[in-house]
Amino acid sequence: MNNALVILSGIPAIPLAKWINSFVNWLTGFAGFFNALTAGIGAILDSIQWILDLFPAWLFIIIILALTWYILRSTKHWGFMIFELLGLALIWNQGFWHDMTQTLTLVLATSLIIIVIGVPLGIWMAKSNTVNMIVKPILSFMQTMPAFVYLIPAVALFGIGMVPGVVASVIFSLPPIVSTTCLGIQQVPADLQEAAVAFGCNNWQKLYKVELPIARTTIISGINQGMMLALSMVVIASMIGTMGLGSLVYFAVGRNDAGAGFAAGIAIVILAIILDRLSEGLGSSKRHQNK
Repeated sequence: MNNALVILSGIPAIPLAKWINSFVNWLTGFAGFFNALTAGIGAILDSIQWILDLFPAWLFIIIILALTWYILRSTKHWGFMIFELLGLALIWNQGFWHDMTQTLTLVLATSLIIIVIGVPLGIWMAKSNTVNMIVKPILSFMQTMPAFVYLIPAVALFGIGMVPGVVASVIFSLPPIVSTTCLGIQQVPADLQEAAVAFGCNNWQKLYKVELPIARTTIISGINQGMMLALSMVVIASMIGTMGLGSLVYFAVGRNDAGAGFAAGIAIVILAIILDRLSEGLGSSKRHQNK
C-alpha cells in the first residue's frame, strides 16, 4: 500500500482544470452563435414577461383560479383553490408580485426549452440503443454535477442576467424529462404497437397516435420534475444577476435578514406548490377524459 502511494505521488497531476478552461475559452470563440442564442432566449423571456405584466395582480389571480378549476375539475380541488387565493394574495400583499412574475418567467421559459429539447431526445433514446448508450451517461453527469458549477461557463458564454440563469436551469432540469420520455415510450405495450402497424400506421403515425398518448402521463411527470428543478435554481441563479424571488433570498442572506429571507422563501414555496399541482393535474385530467 505504501509503495503504491509512493508511486502515485511521483506521477504529475493531470491538468484537468487547465483543459476545461481551454475548452471554455475555445467556446467563447463562437461569440456569434452564443450572441444569437442569447438573443433568442432573451426574446422568449421578454415575451413571457410581457404577457404576465399585461394582467394586474387581481386579474392574474382570477385567471389562475379559473385555470385550476378547469384542470382539476375532476378532483376535489376547492381546498387547493382556497390555498391558491390566500397564497397569491399573500405574495401580492408582501410586495413580491413583480418578483414572483420574474421567477415564473424563468421557470416557464426553462420548461418550454426542456420540452422542446427533452421530448424529441427522449423519443430518440427510446428508438435507438446507440443513442441511449451515449446520452444516458451524459444525463447522469448533468444531474449529479453541483448546480453552482453550471454558473461559471454560463457567465463566460452568456454574460450575466436572466439568460445565463435560464441556460444553467435548462442543463440542471433537462435530464428528468429526457429519461421519463424514454421510459414512457419504452413501456408502450408491444401488442399495441403491433396492432398499429397491422392497421397500416407508419412510424410517425404510430408515434403520434399510439405511443405519445399512452406515454403522456409519464412525460408530464418528467415535465413536472424539470419544472421543480428549475424553480430550485432561482436562488442559485440569482448569484449571476437573475432577478426574481431568488434574488430577494440571496440579498437577505447577504444582509443576514432572516425575516426577509423567510418571507421570500415562503413565496417560492407557494409558487412551487401551485406549479406542481397544476402540472400534475394536466396528466390526471387527461386520464379521466380517456376513461
